[in-house]
Amino acid sequence: MASLTPLWAQQGEPAPAAPQSTVAPGQPGGAATVPTMALPPALPQLGIAPPTTAHPVAPAVQPASALPAAAPVAAAAAMPHDLSPWGMFMAADIVVKAVMVGLAFASVVTWTIWLAKALELATAKAAAGRALRRLEGADSLSGAAEGMTGRTGRPRGDVGLLFGAALDETRRSVDLGEEGIKERVAIALSRIEARAGRAMTRGTGLLATIGSTAPFVGLFGTVWGIMNSFIGISQAKTTNLAVVAPGIAEALLATAIGLVAAIPAVIVYNVFARSIAGYRALLSDASAEILRHLSRDLERRQRQPVPAATPRTALHAVPGAAQPALPRVPAE
Repeated sequence: MASLTPLWAQQGEPAPAAPQSTVAPGQPGGAATVPTMALPPALPQLGIAPPTTAHPVAPAVQPASALPAAAPVAAAAAMPHDLSPWGMFMAADIVVKAVMVGLAFASVVTWTIWLAKALELATAKAAAGRALRRLEGADSLSGAAEGMTGRTGRPRGDVGLLFGAALDETRRSVDLGEEGIKERVAIALSRIEARAGRAMTRGTGLLATIGSTAPFVGLFGTVWGIMNSFIGISQAKTTNLAVVAPGIAEALLATAIGLVAAIPAVIVYNVFARSIAGYRALLSDASAEILRHLSRDLERRQRQPVPAATPRTALHAVPGAAQPALPRVPAE
């Protein structure tokens, strides 16, 4: 049996080099190396040519730990700005900022009106209740006048104004008929009630305006912000959520501020409407009580006995002094 001689030995070529190891990039000199692919010797009886430099060596595979950490840094750099309410406000468009500032100012106005009007209504209703109780406990207008006037002698509160108008009209019409006095007093009291009601509703119209328009103003800011978001998407040529989310969040913040301004305004307006209606009812009760006292006083004045007239004394001749006799003139 003939011995098998390698083809490279028969042709006089040098023996192939032993497999070499390649140091992975990024590894220290003493670290473990990654061996290259080793090629087996060719079998001449099968007609396989020996390996040459035409066959490139497979590149070494780097471990996952050796990859650069640039991806997290790039992702962090691509993240949007601060998504807190203040950060979204500062990064919003100038139009959206103006909408937010206007809605915030409307909210401040709402709470200011609530505080001022609540104190005014509470004070007026307490004074009207006390005056009404005095009227109900008095027997006449003159008897109720003691608790209606202040230190200066003027009537206090709206009920005091009603009482003063009744007394003034009675004093002016002392020599006129009773029915005319009652009619004129009723007209004066109705005008005072209407004026007091208008004064008490001052400021509530602004609450109604804020409650009805604030959501639509916030919606305008939302539409403007979303429009800017779509413009940014077209310019960036990407639909990544990190690019789209900030603009949409800023737009929705405008709607949220609009609701924050509108909901309390509507609630406060309804509360004040009921309270003012109750206050007007108190004034109507006071007017009715004043008219009752006036009618009672007029009837008492009519039924008062008329003092008897003093009898006339008889006329007597007053004795005069003796007149001197006139001289007689003889007729011609």
